[in-house]
Amino acid sequence: MSAPAIDQPPALGVRSSFTGQCWRLADADDRLVQAMVQRHGLPDIVARLLACRGVDIETAADFLNPTIRTMLPALPALRDLDRACERLVRAIAGGETVAVFGDYDVDGATSSALMLRFLRAVGASPLYYVPDRIREGYGPNAEAMRHLRAQGASVVVTVDCGTTATAPLAAAREAGLDVIVVDHHQADAALPPCAALVNPNRQDEDLGLQDQFRSLAAVGVAFLLVAGVNSALQAAGWFGQRPRPNPLDWLDLVALGTVCDVVPLNGLNRALVAQGLKVMARRGNPGLAALADVAGMTEPPGTYHAGFQLGPRVNAGGRVGRSDLGTRLLSTDDPVEARVIAEELDRLNEERKAIEQMVQEAAVAGLESAGRDEMILVASGEGWHPGVIGIVAGRLKEKYRRPTFVIAVEGGIGKGSGRSVMGVDLGAAVRAAAQAGLLENGGGHSMAAGLTVREERIPELRAFLAAHLASRVAAGGEASALRVDSLLTVAGATPALIDLLEQAGPYGAGHREPRFALPQARLVKADVVGENHVRCILSGRDGGRLKAIAFRAMDGPLGPALLTAARNGTPLHVAGHLRADRWMGRVEAQLMIDDAAAIL
Repeated sequence: MSAPAIDQPPALGVRSSFTGQCWRLADADDRLVQAMVQRHGLPDIVARLLACRGVDIETAADFLNPTIRTMLPALPALRDLDRACERLVRAIAGGETVAVFGDYDVDGATSSALMLRFLRAVGASPLYYVPDRIREGYGPNAEAMRHLRAQGASVVVTVDCGTTATAPLAAAREAGLDVIVVDHHQADAALPPCAALVNPNRQDEDLGLQDQFRSLAAVGVAFLLVAGVNSALQAAGWFGQRPRPNPLDWLDLVALGTVCDVVPLNGLNRALVAQGLKVMARRGNPGLAALADVAGMTEPPGTYHAGFQLGPRVNAGGRVGRSDLGTRLLSTDDPVEARVIAEELDRLNEERKAIEQMVQEAAVAGLESAGRDEMILVASGEGWHPGVIGIVAGRLKEKYRRPTFVIAVEGGIGKGSGRSVMGVDLGAAVRAAAQAGLLENGGGHSMAAGLTVREERIPELRAFLAAHLASRVAAGGEASALRVDSLLTVAGATPALIDLLEQAGPYGAGHREPRFALPQARLVKADVVGENHVRCILSGRDGGRLKAIAFRAMDGPLGPALLTAARNGTPLHVAGHLRADRWMGRVEAQLMIDDAAAIL
């Protein structure tokens, strides 16, 4: 999305909203908008939305209808991809045992399930291993590698991990294992010893590699490997006596992992998600179908369902339960087993919410008592559950609009998880801290990172991160203003408008849902529901009425402001995005409130 000029007046005159943000109206070239309307037959509002986000008349068709076929020819040859394909083909043809070593988050679980489904489909009998978050931590460890070798594995494919696991992979090689790393986390200059390392974020990767490929989630990289091995097996005549699988049938897994890892939905990522949601709607994966049922999903899946209904439940196993539950769910073909696991994950997700709330309250109390307005926030506490610190870091990042680390300390060792804001590379900062000797371990990518630090060094780490990133955060202050795509009346917020906006989907990181500002909306009703949410009914000067909800608004100033405005009958400017509310066969528009401001 193109940034409006700094000297452009704030949208509706809002310089500081209830959440402290300046509202900026997106700027679109009217000539480009009209040209896209005429050439592509788009509604004006869709053409304007695309123009605001840097889509031009030549790229509009591919943006609106992203396909794998049009994207893959532009993919440069990733380093070691051929070596990885050759080793897996040799292992499959030779009847070797291949093991998949995964991570416990959604990207790791979908990557593992994708590899397992593919290997089984081509005649292999793979093993899998997902480390316990508490006991083993993130990534490969020497004991697990030796265990897989004792189980008969000769090849291990690590997914969503392994790029910085130098010592564990050296132990694996010593044990006689060939390890293929499939990952997307940022790499150091020195790579670990392995048979192949397929990662678009290797430092020695082709400098001409486009950013859209650098932003692949691990499951996207795994998909490229699966497609490559499938083609190599075809060329070798492997499918003469057995059916050849179609990797496109597993795009539902790729879409889920891509959305939940919050990578930008542009280029190949956009095509993977757009096509993957169509596969997900066919409910061919028993685990995803069971999970959708326990989550109460009754409509075709979109990025919202993947990111906020399916993803958190898959994550719950690794956070507060058994780390392998997500991989088991997504790789099983048994609908009975899938239902049992889905129900267990649903229960664990509720448990996770309660634990998360306790940690978040403690972290907020610590940050508020410090009385500092720091550019980089670091909250730490003894006994905090390490399974929820990533979620809490994300919540605090949204609350304070600052890069945030949350560190759970036990026995003098802190396990931390960080979430960043746009334009601030957290992964690079963590690698720099590790190279400076402040960390026991650390890594990640630009928007999320993890680390291990001794408790006594947390103050040093806080100071290092502040020195390393504060200027970048300050420079990004204007970029983090609340972006508004268009003004909208209450009466104009209709299901028909939502249908039009869906033409420009899927939405997600890098292509967020359109946000509208509704001027002078009156809150007819507002009350607190669920977990600190505020439910409202808005009315406009045009006579329209609109249901609205502000999630977790009571955690900050927005919720109380909405309740006060409703009680006093005071109109407000309200900003948010629209979503269809389907109930009992009826479809209504609902506003998901992001912010509100007093009328000056």
